[in-house]
Amino acid sequence: MTFVFEIQDVTGRKIHLSTERWKHIQQHPEMTNKCEEIEETLISPDVITDFKYDEQVHFYYKYDKIRREYLFVSVKYLNGKGFIITSFYVDCIK
Repeated sequence: MTFVFEIQDVTGRKIHLSTERWKHIQQHPEMTNKCEEIEETLISPDVITDFKYDEQVHFYYKYDKIRREYLFVSVKYLNGKGFIITSFYVDCIK
C-alpha cells in the first residue's frame, strides 16, 4: 500500500493517508489540493471527538475562517496506528 503521507498526530500516534483514500477524498470537489490542510488538522485540531458506534474511530476538526466551516477528518486506529477514512468540510462539530 502506498501512502500520500504519514505523520504523527497531536496525541503522538502515527496516521497515514493511503493513495486509495486520497482518491476517495478528492471526489469532494472542495477537497482538491487540501492535503496540507488535512495534515494540519491532525497535527493541530481544534477538537477531537469519538464516534459513538466505533470506539476505534475519532473525528478531527479544524475551523477554516475563510470558508466558515470545519475541515473534518475521520481516522480509524488499528494496532496502535491510524488511517484516514475520509475528509470533507462540515458546518458544525458532531
